[in-house]
Amino acid sequence: MRLSERNLKETGREYALRMLKDNIINLDLIPGSMLSENELSAEMKLSRTPVREALIELSKVKIVEVYPQKGSAVAFVDYELVEEARFMREVLECAVVELACKLASEKDLEALKENVRLQEFYMENRSPKKLLELDNEFHRMLFHITSKDQVYHLMDSITIHFDRIRSMSLTAVKDLKTISDHKEIVEAIAAKDGIKAKVLMENHLSRYKFDEEALRRAYPGYFK
Repeated sequence: MRLSERNLKETGREYALRMLKDNIINLDLIPGSMLSENELSAEMKLSRTPVREALIELSKVKIVEVYPQKGSAVAFVDYELVEEARFMREVLECAVVELACKLASEKDLEALKENVRLQEFYMENRSPKKLLELDNEFHRMLFHITSKDQVYHLMDSITIHFDRIRSMSLTAVKDLKTISDHKEIVEAIAAKDGIKAKVLMENHLSRYKFDEEALRRAYPGYFK
């Protein structure tokens, strides 16, 4: 499991939850793998209580399965849960990108363009983890532009199933459209074309449906 530094004022439970989510999304904890409270606690230098609480929290969104008397395991990919997460993102993000067309300043547009330029750099230099971070940041920026930061954090906390698929796509899909989609969305925002921006976002968030065959071929043992 890959670990980063614990943030200032971050509780043990918050740290354990963040680390588990990051490792599940980035496939360092693969679907079906068992999760030992003792091993995780030792690795993260925490007591068992915050680790147990984090696992229970993740079980509530069905990304971790808890087996009484046996332990916990990372859930296999379930496309029904992926679709449910995508649906939530589509409802919220289509509304946000349409609003961004009205509210985005020149400074906001430059920040979005710079983000896309960095995505291109990390795509060329084959850094999927960094690319996913920038992808997340791009979408977070849209919520910030529209003063909907809390909505983003709420959405982000329960769309882990969709995020894991996005992570898989970065290595499994050859003709990845993520960056070109982002470019077109920024262009629509700059043109203040809310209708076009909304359609582009719908298409962007639905691409995983067309990538399913490539994902199953690249990760045959990861699906329910």
